[in-house]
Amino acid sequence: MGLFSFIKEAGEKLFGTGEAKAAEQVAKKEPTPVNVEAANRAAANAIAAYVAKMNLTADGLTIGFDGKSGTVIVQGMAATQEIKEKILLCCGNVDGVEHVQDQMGVIEAEAAPQFYTVVRGDTLSKISKEFYGNANLYMRIFEANKPMLSHPDKIYPGQMLRIPPQ
Repeated sequence: MGLFSFIKEAGEKLFGTGEAKAAEQVAKKEPTPVNVEAANRAAANAIAAYVAKMNLTADGLTIGFDGKSGTVIVQGMAATQEIKEKILLCCGNVDGVEHVQDQMGVIEAEAAPQFYTVVRGDTLSKISKEFYGNANLYMRIFEANKPMLSHPDKIYPGQMLRIPPQ
């Protein structure tokens, strides 16, 4: 459990469309507590839908969002450490999210991997060489970040990746 930091301007663009965008516009025009809460709820729903789209689930999974601080609050019980970490990464790798507050538990504990934030010029091979000493092990990192990564060449600066133990 803890607080993970992300680059606020990097990630999936979930808040710029649909219910989240409409609620955000209303809250900006009339920042009443009711409108701000509706915008936060719409943003949380957009993040939860994204996590579901990635086929990631946890018992009692609840996702909240505080737009003022850019913080996502995630609660629930994941079956494995890997699933928990993927859910947290899905929540954090969203444009507009700066922090993810991890309040999740794990049924089947494992050794925790490292995390890495992609910088300009990075490739999975370069990251693999840095962490494992072998650029050819890049598929290990790719597999550890599926389904958020659809192709080994599709990473972007600011994205946080899960680096599993060697």
